[in-house]
Amino acid sequence: MGKQVNPRRVSENEALAVGNMLRGSPQKLNLVAETIRGLPVEKALASLRFNRRGAAEQVRKVLESAVANAENNHNLDVDQLVVAEASVGKALVMKRFRARARGRVGKILKPFSRLRIVVREVEEK
Repeated sequence: MGKQVNPRRVSENEALAVGNMLRGSPQKLNLVAETIRGLPVEKALASLRFNRRGAAEQVRKVLESAVANAENNHNLDVDQLVVAEASVGKALVMKRFRARARGRVGKILKPFSRLRIVVREVEEK
């Protein structure tokens, strides 16, 4: 008797990729993620490639991972994929301190984020 199979977290026509511990605040990462929600994958990748924000490269890598998961693990057609969900959450925050005048300290917060992208295969109309 072996270990039970882990149930799928998404439906049969969807694939998932999660980026953990992405450096940058969730607010800044969400600004980039909301630009690709609902777009076809090829348009979303083109949009991220020419986006000027620094977080766009991290979002692009997670999106490419979701597309690769859809193709290799779930046998979905890459040409019919749409970004169904792109959600951003908080991960840990590194706390650092910097010496300031008169014996005081300045708090430096270095936030990390978590990005979850779900791509869905849709039928062409």
